[in-house]
Amino acid sequence: MPKGEGKLIAQNKKARHDYTIVDTIEAGIVLQGTEIKSIRNSRINLKDGFVRIRNGEAYLYNVHISPYEQGNIFNHDPLRTRKLLLHRKQIDRLYGEMKQASMTVVPLKVYLKDGYAKVLIGLAQGKKQYDKRETLKRKDQERQISRALKNR
Repeated sequence: MPKGEGKLIAQNKKARHDYTIVDTIEAGIVLQGTEIKSIRNSRINLKDGFVRIRNGEAYLYNVHISPYEQGNIFNHDPLRTRKLLLHRKQIDRLYGEMKQASMTVVPLKVYLKDGYAKVLIGLAQGKKQYDKRETLKRKDQERQISRALKNR
């Protein structure tokens, strides 16, 4: 977790199950109108989200931010593409890793930091089915061990 992380809004647990996270980067999100109010109400879903780099800029796709209930006709499109705020070096590094090592970039968490919505994106390598099963077995074993130690 980045140092000084604020209030956690949403987490993408599916990403850690489907991918091996190699590196993480904190990025800002360009929002419109009432989107920040929906995010503050935890009305965001990261499950199918991913990041693409287009024309030297990073964009967040398939992240659903529900329309604000008390909003009006100027509410936003829930699945619109949102620009991520990153430094040029970070974008270039992500682009190089994505092309060279056939990795993908997925959103891991959304949180509020100093009043701004931040997204923690992770450079990820896809897991095979047997890797996913192995991870689940390991988690189950750790859970059983911790229960046994607690009951002592």
